[in-house]
Amino acid sequence: MVSTLRIPRLVVAAPSSGSGKTTVATGLMAAFTGRGLTVSPHKAGPDYIDPGYHALATGRPGRNLDACLCGTGLLGPLFAHGAAGADLAVVEGVMGLYDGAAGQGDLASTAQLAKALRAPVVLVVDGSSQSRSVAALVHGFASWDPEVRIGGVILNKVGSDRHEELLRDALDEAGVDVLGVLRRTPQAATPSRHLGLVPVAEREPDAVAAVAAMAEQIRAGCDLDALWALARSAPPLTEAPWDPAGALAGAGTPPPAGPRPVVAVAGGAAFTFSYAEHAELLTAAGAEVVPFDPLRDERLPESTGALVIGGGFPEVYAPELSANAALRAEVAAFAAAGAPVAAECAGLLYLARELDGAPMCGVLDAAARMTERLTLGYRDAVAVGDSVLAPAGTRVSGHEFHRTSLEPGAGADPAWGVVRPGPPRTEGFVQGGVHASYLHVHWAALPSAAARLVARAVRPGAAR
Repeated sequence: MVSTLRIPRLVVAAPSSGSGKTTVATGLMAAFTGRGLTVSPHKAGPDYIDPGYHALATGRPGRNLDACLCGTGLLGPLFAHGAAGADLAVVEGVMGLYDGAAGQGDLASTAQLAKALRAPVVLVVDGSSQSRSVAALVHGFASWDPEVRIGGVILNKVGSDRHEELLRDALDEAGVDVLGVLRRTPQAATPSRHLGLVPVAEREPDAVAAVAAMAEQIRAGCDLDALWALARSAPPLTEAPWDPAGALAGAGTPPPAGPRPVVAVAGGAAFTFSYAEHAELLTAAGAEVVPFDPLRDERLPESTGALVIGGGFPEVYAPELSANAALRAEVAAFAAAGAPVAAECAGLLYLARELDGAPMCGVLDAAARMTERLTLGYRDAVAVGDSVLAPAGTRVSGHEFHRTSLEPGAGADPAWGVVRPGPPRTEGFVQGGVHASYLHVHWAALPSAAARLVARAVRPGAAR
């Protein structure tokens, strides 16, 4: 049933990466939460790390909205699902406002998402090396696509009162509202490394302090009343909220009868990459989802019937993961028994024979190592054969993001045939009940993956 969703909302965008989107978006989320509002946090694109900071700022799951991974038709429903019960939604954009999937127009861009959500855009502009030219820059972004509504600008990295005056005068001439001015300050800095910000799970006390500093920076430098008024100017949405049970019904795979199987999901500092909808789909498919930490837990959760090992940073924790020999042996035995295991990127490396020389689980006869080369981008792929996640011929859009290599990169039975971009190639491993791949796939676009995994899971009391 379609209902009207009246949710005030803002999209935080920028002319380019590095302008301060994450600081502003996270600071706005925390500042409005501090005012007593229930804030729904969202992130454009496939990024797993920023949503962790968003969740810390709001107390709600950070959710991704990605037209390439999920399709344009799911942007509104997934947003409505995540924003249910909230007073305000804040969406952090990706890269520059009009940047999206390479060679595919505005697909997966912040601009496309803002149009789909009919949300006003707050443009974060790095003012550090300009004065009057800021007006030309903002005018260009505001006029490029008339369907994108630039509601105002937050100026970042402003050096002095005089610098602020010059920037404000220029934007006043251009008829653009200045909704905030942030000075150059290291207080809200967050450390980065080879794949972006360090995840919250690895630095939680410092992350809490960083989010608090962002909120204070926003409170001091931004007109929250004007931003709230801009958010409330967004028109109603009429998309029906996405529903995991409904998505599974549409996939034609009803939850199996009998006891709920335990699906163990890797977490902790080494495995921080996950989409909130995956656990929701597994639960709706009839599973009991139980987290575990491969860095600390020496056993899988009791009665584990299926295993999900998502993305993260195993390369940072290779010695510690290797030292937990008891869990590695149990994971290897679990996979050898034919139980279902879904592993993505970090999970793939954990199942390998070794990572940078440190022994891993040895489920896959492959060796992984860190490299200097960044592998990044969307991939169109087809399931080569039947697996625990998908039947042969299933087409998916996935995302690859790592600085590691695996030798060999594909097993005798590969997980996927990558058809675009570049020349066709095979990738990943299907081995018994194991599906392991570098490719991150959003299950909202493939809900049958959760249903298939749960259907194969061992029920409590059953022999493995």
